[in-house]
Amino acid sequence: MRRRTVERRLRTLGARLAAARAELELLDQQRAVLDDQADEAHLDALVSESPMAVREDAEARRHAEALARTRRDLEATIAELERRQAELLWQLT
Repeated sequence: MRRRTVERRLRTLGARLAAARAELELLDQQRAVLDDQADEAHLDALVSESPMAVREDAEARRHAEALARTRRDLEATIAELERRQAELLWQLT
């Protein structure tokens, strides 16, 4: 592959990697808030034992689990982008 092509791909990959890392940072902040809300909903469900509190607890847990899945997917994307970046850097040497 031509050097200019590799360099262009590296720039594009670098931008995608930066965006993915920024998104991961945002997800981590959201997850901290969501985890606190899920913990609070769980305690409310335990204390009140009302059907509504139990539903809110289940919903909060579902949201936290969905966010955790999104985070894992994003981590896998970042790992793949890093792998591809390393591959392109190797081609430059």
